Amino acid sequence: MSLLRSLIHMLWMLLTVVPYAFAILLSALFGQRGLPLYRIARAWLKLSIDAARGVMGIRTHVSGMENLPLGDKSPAILLVKHQSTFETFLMPVLMPHPLAYVFKRELLYVPFFGWSIGLLDMIHIDRSQGNKAFAKVVTRGKQLLAQGIWIIMFPEGTRIPRGQKGTYKTGGTRLAVETGAPVIPIAVTSAKCWPRKAFIKHPGVVEVSIGKPIPSAGREPGELMREVEAWIEGEMRRLDAQAYEPAPKR
Repeated sequence: MSLLRSLIHMLWMLLTVVPYAFAILLSALFGQRGLPLYRIARAWLKLSIDAARGVMGIRTHVSGMENLPLGDKSPAILLVKHQSTFETFLMPVLMPHPLAYVFKRELLYVPFFGWSIGLLDMIHIDRSQGNKAFAKVVTRGKQLLAQGIWIIMFPEGTRIPRGQKGTYKTGGTRLAVETGAPVIPIAVTSAKCWPRKAFIKHPGVVEVSIGKPIPSAGREPGELMREVEAWIEGEMRRLDAQAYEPAPKR
């Protein structure tokens, strides 16, 4: 049954992404930019999340929404645990501000999906350019944060299997220190239902826990990221304890 439900959901996403992508492309052709295009993309993401709940039985339970900064122009950099595609779809649906993802340039070549995100207020980079790529992230990040758009990054850089921890890279905290924006750590247990690189998904509840803002002023990126890592990984063990080995006794 999970195989059939997963197949139906995949077909649903493939069928619906085309008209939404065309809507973005046509809107851009007629001069629309920024928020109108984002709203179209967010509508498709919400459709996919709703279908995941209706077809595959994947529900979400969110805690910590009260920790998000208030104000139309209050800046924030979201640093999110990355276990599957699910959270990349879910975060724009949950958040009260538009989000800008930092992603590798290669995604722009994905038919329809990539063409669409290339027109949105996102930050696509060529990772091979190193410091030059990060300079672009800072410059563009400052512009977007000033508009009330929040930046979202996955500090582990790639999807991590359930119960495991990747290497937390400091790009997100470097950006926070450069811009003065607080970081918001977020733990997500998506792999319980939507495993990494798996076609078959399973019904259940994905827990999302949003931490309190961590100020970046006067901090060192490495030290700030260690605090983010400690909070996220500690929260992951609390939310999905059965996936982790018992913590070593001290």
